[in-house]
Amino acid sequence: MESRQNAPVGRPRGFDADAALEKAMLVFWSRGYDGVSLSDLARAMGITKTSLYAAFGNKDELFQKALVRYAEGPAAYAVTALDEPTSRDVATAYLTGAVRTCTWPGGPAGCMSTQAFTAAANLENPLRAALDDWRVANRARLRDRFQHAVDAGDLPEGTDTDLLARYLMATADGLAVQASAGATREELQQLADAAVRNWPPA
Repeated sequence: MESRQNAPVGRPRGFDADAALEKAMLVFWSRGYDGVSLSDLARAMGITKTSLYAAFGNKDELFQKALVRYAEGPAAYAVTALDEPTSRDVATAYLTGAVRTCTWPGGPAGCMSTQAFTAAANLENPLRAALDDWRVANRARLRDRFQHAVDAGDLPEGTDTDLLARYLMATADGLAVQASAGATREELQQLADAAVRNWPPA
């Protein structure tokens, strides 16, 4: 990801932007958007607020960049799960990925995106739009994958693929909430396994 640079040409930034963004992601993940100030973020990132603005923009822009990093890192399971051979395998990989992310070693309990969606009513319009776009895209990818499963005979004709996509996402959200409340990885995996047992037969 390229960062904006307002420093004079040839002047080194003086910090690792990638590492700083990783730290910002963890702060947002742990404390949410409203629970952290720019001063908090700059302190956690090990840079000044001036450097933060120059490299990442304002708080909203930094949050969106952190959300992208989260999607491409800890939450990448949402895309990689689609490569599984059957729809049941997709569901298993998706929910197992959610469990692992919610209990990610070195990361806060729960899910950064679920926490963000919960607080979305308090966010400015561009942030709400970014969150909505991400959720819509995730739902569309799952729906399309399940429609492919229907076409291939892996799911019954007439399966409501959009309902399945929403079911999977809602289950993952529930796992995130349980993780934030202190549920262990083992407890969450039991819930994920139970959800997959209700998957439609081929």
